[in-house]
Amino acid sequence: MQDQENQEVSNQPEGQDAVNQQPEQAAPSEPGLEEQLSATEAKLAEVHDAFMRAKAETENIRRRAQEDVSKAHKFAIESFAEAMVPVRDSLEMALKVESPTVESIKEGVEMTLKQLASAFEKNRLIEILPQPGDKLDPMKHQAIAVVPSDQEPNTVVSVLQKGYMIADRLLRPAIVTAAQPK
Repeated sequence: MQDQENQEVSNQPEGQDAVNQQPEQAAPSEPGLEEQLSATEAKLAEVHDAFMRAKAETENIRRRAQEDVSKAHKFAIESFAEAMVPVRDSLEMALKVESPTVESIKEGVEMTLKQLASAFEKNRLIEILPQPGDKLDPMKHQAIAVVPSDQEPNTVVSVLQKGYMIADRLLRPAIVTAAQPK
């Protein structure tokens, strides 16, 4: 019986040791969780800071882009205006001449027209001047009349007013008369 009691007594401390060991094992794991939590909180703070900085940078880029677009709209015709100033100067000088002759007026108008043509060329303002017999292009020409002609149908007979394009965009179509189908 004593052997049984010894075994029970010896079993109890082992069980108690096992119970006592569990809290000891739990104790080391708790600081691990706390360390993980603090590391996670630190990482969260870093990510939040990075997010806030990125958001601020995005707002700055958006604001700068809006300012650039605003400036582009405001000063879009600056180069064209610079090219037109000499044309205006020439016209004002022509009006100041005290006793103009027909020939001096004609010469002044020709020089002013050259300045204007140069200004148009610098700013990619292209003249549309179809020749009689050219195929009618509805993207560049506006036919206001169809007239009987010996030409092929739907070709330009005469030009009433030149058209203009800015780069590849139509500013004003050429006003033409077209040949009537036979």
